[in-house]
Amino acid sequence: VNKVTPALFKAYRTAQDYADTPIEDLKKYIQTCGFYHNKAKNIKAAGKKIVEKHGGEVPQLLDELVELAGVGRKTANVVLGTCFNIPGVVVDTHCGRLTRRLGFTKNTDPVKVEKDLMKIWEHENWSLFSHFMVFHGREVCQSRAPMCSKCTLREHCPFPETREGRKTAR
Repeated sequence: VNKVTPALFKAYRTAQDYADTPIEDLKKYIQTCGFYHNKAKNIKAAGKKIVEKHGGEVPQLLDELVELAGVGRKTANVVLGTCFNIPGVVVDTHCGRLTRRLGFTKNTDPVKVEKDLMKIWEHENWSLFSHFMVFHGREVCQSRAPMCSKCTLREHCPFPETREGRKTAR
């Protein structure tokens, strides 16, 4: 998604732009993403709802963001943190896995993981820590072959180093 957004955001600047654009045109920008047919429909529908319900302005409340087509808590928290500097805990598969391995949570449900992390991370650091966990989980603490010897957190991590480079349970 991060690879396609620069061109998409350059071509379409407002919610009205997305609402007015034919789905086929949106697909051209996002076709390298998985599920791009549905994503294009959701982008258009979200643009339309932002125009109709929010006067063309992206809402700054989680509850209003998740009402938009294709927007769940993860995306809503990314938008809040990145666009509005409103801290939010972003839980994707990488963040969930890493925080379980570090012992921050035992939950697998993203909403429960989010709630657990909100209790232990300082509010102003929610977005920063979330981005760190997502990146670290994607690049170092990978699902099947964690690179423990390269991990800056290894001295604090209860996850066994004996699993490094080996296929392991997620």
